[in-house]
Amino acid sequence: MKWKKYIPIFCIVLLMLIAYFFGAGEFLTFEQLKKYRHTITDYVQGHSITAPLVFMAIYILAIALSVPGGSLLSITGGFLFAQPFSTIYVVTAATIGATCIFLAAKTALGKSWKEKVSATLPKIQAGLQENEASYLLFLRLVPLFPFWLVNLAPAFFGVSPITFIWTTFVGIIPGAFVFTQAGVGLGSILDGKGEFSIDSIFTTDIKIALIALAVFALLPIVIKKVRGKKND
Repeated sequence: MKWKKYIPIFCIVLLMLIAYFFGAGEFLTFEQLKKYRHTITDYVQGHSITAPLVFMAIYILAIALSVPGGSLLSITGGFLFAQPFSTIYVVTAATIGATCIFLAAKTALGKSWKEKVSATLPKIQAGLQENEASYLLFLRLVPLFPFWLVNLAPAFFGVSPITFIWTTFVGIIPGAFVFTQAGVGLGSILDGKGEFSIDSIFTTDIKIALIALAVFALLPIVIKKVRGKKND
């Protein structure tokens, strides 16, 4: 019956291949959003209950299948829905999608792939062993590694599902707010009155704020090391 544990990861990989084959990533682009803007906004205005659910379902699939375009989806959420609902939708959907791939990988490959991944990602392993909660928060606040990698790596290093879920949910709130807030002004860009650039969203002030939050997340690790030196 051990084969049953591979069913979730098999389904995800199969859906990844299908998404890649049909070019799902090509639909999550600024050009496609501009093309179908009025169709999407009309649907949202006419379906106040189902529209958020559809948006979240698409977001969950994009994250779980590691389809490129998560940043644009977050901005689109800010364009379609008012704050704070847009941030709530994005954070909730991203957490669910990340948890899906995390649990699938942990169940099927967690123990068998630990040594292989340890040799490839020694820095992540060392950080998680030091203080997994603080380090996961740091990785979510400051995207040193791709989002999909931070979803998978903890599955191989014995991180508990509860720790993974709450650090993901809390850690992506600042970034989600920045992206959705940027989406508020997306209408003028779609009208051709400005240029779209994800890089322009993260101003110097925002970068400083995110780095400050990341440093705050690492404080428990610093305190632990200081206490360890005093004890020595």
